[in-house]
Parts: sequence; structure tokens; C-alpha cells
Amino acid sequence: MRFSKLLLVVVVAIAAVALLAPVAMAKKPSLEKWKPAFDYSKAKYKIKISNVSHPAIKGVYAGFAIRDALWKATNGQIYFEYLPFSMLGGEVEVLNQLQMGAIQGMAVSSVASTNLGPRMGLVNLPFLVNSYEKLDKFVANKKLFQHFLDGMEHQGIMGLDVTAYGRYGWATTTPVKNIADAKKVKFRIAEAAVNKMLYKAWGFNPVVMPWPDVPTALKQGVITGLDHTLIVCYLTRKFEVAKNFTPVNYAQGLFIWIFNKAWFKSLPADLQKTFKRVVNEQCALYRNECKAQEAAAKKGAMEKSGVKFWELSQQDHQTLVNQGNVVHMQFAKEIGPDYLGQVQKYLGYKVTKGMGK
Repeated sequence: MRFSKLLLVVVVAIAAVALLAPVAMAKKPSLEKWKPAFDYSKAKYKIKISNVSHPAIKGVYAGFAIRDALWKATNGQIYFEYLPFSMLGGEVEVLNQLQMGAIQGMAVSSVASTNLGPRMGLVNLPFLVNSYEKLDKFVANKKLFQHFLDGMEHQGIMGLDVTAYGRYGWATTTPVKNIADAKKVKFRIAEAAVNKMLYKAWGFNPVVMPWPDVPTALKQGVITGLDHTLIVCYLTRKFEVAKNFTPVNYAQGLFIWIFNKAWFKSLPADLQKTFKRVVNEQCALYRNECKAQEAAAKKGAMEKSGVKFWELSQQDHQTLVNQGNVVHMQFAKEIGPDYLGQVQKYLGYKVTKGMGK
């Protein structure tokens, strides 16, 4: 009898551990490493700002830099509470919170931004704003860039600037040296209309999949390639399985720093001016660090993960440009045909007839 009772206690204890283990393992991300070095408890204005990604990416870390610089510039009047790691929810959910005024801002990915600002899909179009030089040129044109940033004005949301997380390419389990190789790969792509249309135009084999499902799918062979940036693939250890990278550079990953306009207008005029200046200064600083971070990621991928890099031929590259032009035509109406045409001309976007198929 005593043995039976003891056995029952042991079984119950094991069951309790089994139930609690997943909770213990599913630790929430901590901001301890990036906590502010000042007491913000008496700040006159406290605001919440969201981002879905990891501060190891320079374009994401920019939020902490804005927080600290803003605290100093306003003499402790504004506390910019920055919450990355999807702490406030997914991007669509957070966009709704921002529109309603439940939070004051977010660094939204260029892919998700089209949910409230279709015009912002401009930067997702293939081979348009697809190099660091083109991004700098686009940002420098105040008229064209501001029209882009104003893409959510009708939703009560204002855009102030952008940071980056690298240029898109293909991380694959087998080498992709040409288009024929690419057509054999099962690419994971984002849940976005531009990406779906682009891969259809290219005649590839995409698998639309949420990002959290990628690690398991990659290990199990459900997908054999990723459509993402070198920086993200390196920092999230996707190169442990995908040992090849083809830098297609058809687009740049951008975070657009957007804020609730009603909240911003509620600030005194001097603080509005200071807020905009600080955001612009820090975004410019960390946007410029993206290129160096990409170079460091490439070196780390080769030396630490044994990744091999492959380059497409000029003809294959132009074929992708030509085939991808259907995306420009399809989204011209949402972006604005005249505006799109101005940006295309300004950045030298060209489709070459007769070269590529």
C-alpha cells in the first residue's frame, strides 16, 4: 500500500514537471541587455514603440539609440519605450493598435506596411530601390521620399524615416548558380502579395509560410530555400542548414518608422521639432551601418558556417528583372502610376527588351 502511494506521488510529480517544462522553456525575450541607463519614472511623456525583430540587426537596434538620444535632447521629457521581439504582437495587430492610438509608434517592415499604406509597397517592387546607393539617393530626394512616407496619412499615421536589414537573396540547401537551379528549389516566401506575384512571374516553386515555422520546415526538407536577407539568415542561424547563398539583391528589407499623428500633434511645437530631428539623425546613422553589417555577416557565414556564395550571370539577372516587371505594372495603380514612373526614372529602373525571357 505504502509503495502504491509512493508511486502515485512520483507519477504526479513527473506529470507536474511535464506540464511546467514547456512554460519554463518558452521564456519571453528579455530587454535586460538594452535597459535604459536613466530613471524615466518622472518623464512627462511616455510612449510605446513596437518592432517584431531582434536588436542584433542594426536597423532594429536604432530604436534604442532613438530612445537614449531623445531622452538627452528633451532633457528627460520624453521616454521612448522601445519594445522589439514582437512584445506587443504581430505587425498587423500592432498597426491596428497604432491607428487607434493604443500605442504611439512602430518600426514596421516594408512588407507589412502595405496593409495600411499601399503606396509604401513601392520599396518592395523588384529591382527598384535594391541597392544601398539607390536607397541613399531615394532618401535624399525630399519630394519623392516624403510622398512615400506619407503613405498612411489617410489612416492618421505619419512616417518619419527608414532603417534597413539588408538586401534579399536566396539561402538554399543546394547551390543555386542559375535560374534552372532556382526552379528546383522550394523557396519559403513571406505572406505578401508582391512576393507571391514575383515568384509566380519567375516560374519558381514558392511556399508561403510564417517565419516562426521556417526552422523546422528547413530541417525537415519541407522547404529547401529561403527568400530573405543575408543579415537575417546569418543572425538567425539559418546557415546551419542552408549552406549556400545567392545574392539576388532584388529588394532591400526596410523598417519604416511610423507614428500616430494625433499623438505627435499633441506635443508642444518645440518637442515635435526635436522628436523629428532625433528620429531622422538616428535612422540615418543606423541605416548607414547596414552595409557594413551585411559584409560582416558574409564573412561570418563563410568562415564560421562554411557557406558558399554563388553569383547569377548578367543574362539570368536581366531575365529576373524583365519577368519581375509584371509586379510593377500590377501595383502601379495602388502606388500611383505617375509617382511610380517618377521614381523609376529617378533611380534608373530599366527593362531590357530582347534580353532574357
